[in-house]
Amino acid sequence: MSATGWFRDLLAGPTRGPATVRATGTWPRTALALPFIGMALVVGLDYLSTLQVTVEPALTAVPALAAIVSRRVWYPILMGLLSEGVAFAMAGYDNVLGESVHSATVFAIALVTAISWVSATLRVRQEQALADAQLVAEIARRVLLRAVPDRVGSVRAAVHYAAAAAHARIGGDLYEVVDTRHGVRAVVGDVRGKGLGAVETAAAVLGAFREAAHQEPALEKVAGWLAVSLDRALHEHDHPGVEEEFVTLVLIGVGPDGTAEIVNCGHPAPLLLTGDGTVRALELPETVPPLGVLDPADVSPPVQRVPFAPGDRVLLFTDGVIEARDRAGRFYPLADRFPHCAQGGPVDVLDRLHADVVRHVGRPLCDDAAMLLLQYEPVAHGRQQLPHQNGRLARQ
Repeated sequence: MSATGWFRDLLAGPTRGPATVRATGTWPRTALALPFIGMALVVGLDYLSTLQVTVEPALTAVPALAAIVSRRVWYPILMGLLSEGVAFAMAGYDNVLGESVHSATVFAIALVTAISWVSATLRVRQEQALADAQLVAEIARRVLLRAVPDRVGSVRAAVHYAAAAAHARIGGDLYEVVDTRHGVRAVVGDVRGKGLGAVETAAAVLGAFREAAHQEPALEKVAGWLAVSLDRALHEHDHPGVEEEFVTLVLIGVGPDGTAEIVNCGHPAPLLLTGDGTVRALELPETVPPLGVLDPADVSPPVQRVPFAPGDRVLLFTDGVIEARDRAGRFYPLADRFPHCAQGGPVDVLDRLHADVVRHVGRPLCDDAAMLLLQYEPVAHGRQQLPHQNGRLARQ
């Protein structure tokens, strides 16, 4: 390693293991030269100045700048010591060693250096705490929102999830896909609210779905099971500041023969993209309120049955996608944009859709956004292994 590379690595800041989340807003390593450049400018200005005024007090900015561009807490101290030495050299050159301006400058550099060291120390601690919190959030996300295999039974699947909370990786949106003896079953939902309360509610709904999807032959009974579990969770957990809690969700089941069943409880209707490029919303004729609004005994939503042909794709999503607005206040036209982004496999489609939403908004999304894409592709015979999204193998 060259001396320059070693110096940059030394000043760039402490490193950690693979679980480290890099702090946001960090400066590039080339910025480490800024304090030296500032010091050189002060010296050059003082040398070239024809006025009988010293610019020595400007050196107080050097340690402050060092605290900004580096995560090494000793870097401001180093630059403060160098600034003190340069200050004495400039004072000797300008014949002001005995004047108050020099004494004030020396004191100011020491004070700014101390403040910069404290500031850098606090910032590093905050970044460490943020990295630890992000690591915990990532672990919680992997436990709560499991990775979706590329193939689940008779469908290919992909999911894209983005949490809106700053530096968070989990929010109030939920999704799951399971292969059961009743066919492939999936859920996408949105918990009212944010924070830990929404995560607790989402965990209760997902836990109930993972059990009910295997046990209940009728999809509407799965919704009833979720309503009971949600009601119990809301009574067990009190979330201060939240007056009313409910969950909108859509359930879908795809049989081996391509017959799909859909149950919608107050959630945006899924979009079906057929092989000829036609898009239609799978709206139910009867509006059903979200779970948590009605008594669980009264939850009996209608079931919509739709035949799928090989290659048909159904997109389930949360309102964070369709309510994304551009700077003019226009909502994202998901139904219009879906066919234009539907090239390639399910993962590619969702990546294109998410990028298209971000381009439409022009900034990071301000709400949680989840998308789940199911593509009906039955396998004629045999068992097949396909890559899992996280690198493992999923077995059909």
